[in-house]
Amino acid sequence: MDDLNKELASTTWRKSTLSGGDGGECVEVARLSGGHIGVRDSKNPTGPALLFAPSGWAAFVSGVKSGEFDS
Repeated sequence: MDDLNKELASTTWRKSTLSGGDGGECVEVARLSGGHIGVRDSKNPTGPALLFAPSGWAAFVSGVKSGEFDS
């Protein structure tokens, strides 16, 4: 777990350019070792992060692209 915490602290996080940088509600994502993806709240960068296995992240992205989560 210590190695993972170090990786989360030192990795490059990315925020969508569509967020506009207005301080709104945004998430940041990062590619981690083993193909895992980290997701965190951009307003709380030292807070907890969610971790996704490559297959879980691929399924989520596919769902977003297909409109599965649209209201």
